[in-house]
Amino acid sequence: MSEAAKRVLVVDDRPDIVGFVCAELERAGYAVESAGNGRQALERQRERAADLMLVDIFMPEMDGIETIHSVRAQYPQTRIVAMSSGVYGMQDYLKVARDIGADATLAKPFGVDELLQVIRTVL
Repeated sequence: MSEAAKRVLVVDDRPDIVGFVCAELERAGYAVESAGNGRQALERQRERAADLMLVDIFMPEMDGIETIHSVRAQYPQTRIVAMSSGVYGMQDYLKVARDIGADATLAKPFGVDELLQVIRTVL
């Protein structure tokens, strides 16, 4: 399957992050959709499963940890990349995300090259 045929769902509640990531992925030839939280992401996934989901950890309604757990259980073939600023207090949420099933992680802020390299590696 070519990169152009790969579907990516960007799940983040920050419009600036969604806009940046979606624009760069579209420019790279991916079919891209977005969701503002985990509940919306699961709805979109039920409608048409993505090949890969980029999931922020901290979001309203359904956070990234819950989302990753649900996606891994319901859609085991979907690749998952968790995104976050990383460590809050004593908890490293990107490590938790990897432990529960994320295929890779991206620490914010990240650049275009890092984003595309992680996605190519995971897919």
